[in-house]
Amino acid sequence: MTPLPDRYCPTDGVRIPGDSLAWCCPSCHGPLDLDFSPTPARLKSLTGRVNSLWRYAETLPLAAPTVSLGEGRTPLVPLTDEVSAKLDFLMPTLSFKDRGAVMLAELALRAGPRRVVADSSGNAGTSIAAYCARARLPCTVYVPLGTSAKKLEQIEAHGARVEPVDGGREAAAAAARRAADEPDTFYASHVYNPYFLHGTKTYVHELWEDMGGRLPDVLVLPVGNGTLLLGAALAVSELYGAGLLDRRPALWAVQAAAVAPLAEAWAQGAEELTGTTPVAPTYAEGIAIPRPQRARQILRAVRDSGGTFLTVTEDQIRHAQSDLASRGLYVEATGVACWAAVREGALGSRSAVVPLCGAGLKSGLVH
Repeated sequence: MTPLPDRYCPTDGVRIPGDSLAWCCPSCHGPLDLDFSPTPARLKSLTGRVNSLWRYAETLPLAAPTVSLGEGRTPLVPLTDEVSAKLDFLMPTLSFKDRGAVMLAELALRAGPRRVVADSSGNAGTSIAAYCARARLPCTVYVPLGTSAKKLEQIEAHGARVEPVDGGREAAAAAARRAADEPDTFYASHVYNPYFLHGTKTYVHELWEDMGGRLPDVLVLPVGNGTLLLGAALAVSELYGAGLLDRRPALWAVQAAAVAPLAEAWAQGAEELTGTTPVAPTYAEGIAIPRPQRARQILRAVRDSGGTFLTVTEDQIRHAQSDLASRGLYVEATGVACWAAVREGALGSRSAVVPLCGAGLKSGLVH
């Protein structure tokens, strides 16, 4: 089996051996990145490969998967002349999080821990639970009180133990981190573990293939913890660095106006979070993250791409969800945020793709 690449702290450079169960930098306790710089395959060589995200094997830090559920290769459909939608709600657990969860479960299977723990507002926990079930690994998911009952039902259906935590999303994450420090425990964190980002980057590799070796002018991406956006930035860098793109698309990051710490920092020209941002209830619970751990990386990725931040109101989210449903696409409130941001002409004549990240059945129609 190929040795696993080292992980390292992007803040202070501390390195962690690839086979370690350590989940954060021992110095600053921040999230880790992966020492891995792959070269993607050329377009013609993808013909005839497995019809899942594992067709991009050259770009993935793990090979020969044993826990795959056929994730990836979701449809790309037009919404307008300029905007297309990638239907990532058609993944095995009905959310884009499967792209990263399969990588974490595969990594955990190779580590052989006593148990796996995760924290989530719903979709990531569901994905981790499903792939741990596939890998026959015991799993506990810490969730904030108020998490959608339908998502909790799905997590439990996969055999995972649910631990509700009072105090919101950050309290659930803190509880999971305490559990992760126990011996022989694998922390399947979609925030701290860089393998998750190397799974989500396949979103862009699929777009590149489906669009015949190019990408749109703009990639519009929802941002809470930023795992899809940071994965997209990785893929763009890989493709451009290999000479497989002649230009980089701009990354437009979308937050709910009710919880928009990154958009606020962006508006102030800051390189990191600027303090305590007011938080209000939002339909877009999946991106309601007051203090994203990778804030500096997210802001830098958007800035380096020539992109920007947009925010959407609760009315815009509600109307966008109804609009997509009227077009035959039933998507959860978080998953419609990007369409809400651009459906009224913000793009001008630029081409764009928006991800529809989670199925409407997970949380229902908002009113």
